[in-house]
Amino acid sequence: MQHNSVTSAEFNMATIGKKILVIDDDAGFRQFLSEQLRLHEEFQTTEAESGAVALERVRSDYFDAILLDVGLPDMDGHQVCRVMRRTGVKAPIIMLTGADSDADTILGLDAGANDYVTKPFHLSVLLARLRVQLRHFDRSEYAVFAIGPFTFRPSDKLLLEVDTGRQIHLTDKEVRLLRFLLRADENVVARETLLNEVWNYSASVTTHTLETHVYRLRQKIETDPSEPKILITDSDGYRLIP
Repeated sequence: MQHNSVTSAEFNMATIGKKILVIDDDAGFRQFLSEQLRLHEEFQTTEAESGAVALERVRSDYFDAILLDVGLPDMDGHQVCRVMRRTGVKAPIIMLTGADSDADTILGLDAGANDYVTKPFHLSVLLARLRVQLRHFDRSEYAVFAIGPFTFRPSDKLLLEVDTGRQIHLTDKEVRLLRFLLRADENVVARETLLNEVWNYSASVTTHTLETHVYRLRQKIETDPSEPKILITDSDGYRLIP
């Protein structure tokens, strides 16, 4: 199979399998929105019908983005947003509201929301704004990714093996390598591109330095480093199979 070689100017962050929490007390609307999102293979959805349920969901699971209705039966959506931010939720939050006023928008943004969408809305508009927020978040230090059997947490310099809970600590360069390869979306990244982006073409750095880091990283993430299934060597460089 042919794989395209990409440079840093050609990257697009993949959003395959992004986990979206949909919070709304209107069961029909909530289910409809979840179903529509799942029609796009890039999204998985979880639902919550109240503020309390939503807060329990974010305590027990990780989400890439949150769609949060303002008018919930037990808590104001702005309050839910504030609590989420105080408890460490970094994912983008898009508030959904029937109120179309600057004051309401300001309330949501002050509470920690990233965007505000007024009902009724066209699904295509919500999708576009959701994808924008996901792209921004994927470039942030707080994003979390799936790599093989691991959850990759760049901000913690950590790989967590999902089945066993085993933690693998990473160096700064290993984190940068993984993040950059992830952005290539399984395309080959040329050695020169990696040297430029990870080491900024330092005069003291050679391709041997890169190969050494790749070797050490394989010792950490591959079941059999001699036959890698995740971090693959190609004729032009390397690619990552998440």
